[in-house]
Amino acid sequence: MRPLLLLDVDGPLSPWAARDETRRPGFVEHRFRLPGWSRRRPLRMWLDPSMGPALLGLGLDLAWATSWEHQANTIMGPAIGLPRLPVIEFPAGLEPLPGRPFTWKYGPVARYAAGRALAWFDDDFGIHPAAREAFLARRRAAGVATELVAVDPAVGITGEQVAAVGRWARSLR
Repeated sequence: MRPLLLLDVDGPLSPWAARDETRRPGFVEHRFRLPGWSRRRPLRMWLDPSMGPALLGLGLDLAWATSWEHQANTIMGPAIGLPRLPVIEFPAGLEPLPGRPFTWKYGPVARYAAGRALAWFDDDFGIHPAAREAFLARRRAAGVATELVAVDPAVGITGEQVAAVGRWARSLR
């Protein structure tokens, strides 16, 4: 079974913290009208159309791990050349559930990955460090390869990060 590659949108694919003068070349502005978003102003996002083919070229099984959930398939995927991908759903968004410890995205990701090797692009690995360390400890104890790739939300996923994930995936073979 091929390793998984999990994708977050805000930060990794759409570098929300980038300034116009510092944004890397290749990003294209998109304006999306979304339900629940201001009707007067569309949501403005910057996406790199070369990123979809670069990610597909890794030969991994891609899936969305984003609060955008299924909207990622209808909005972001087509804008960067990705086909429909599986979506990890987050119960009640990313809020804590009553009577359960807060795990941010780690609980749903752990269930979805179910023992498969995974690489994961996200810009929020620094929040909830206890949940992150528990997630990693459980995967290490199970002998499951895991590569968390922290993405700068002012930069987005870089070619170097994509290449590093490619090397990681090849090292598993």
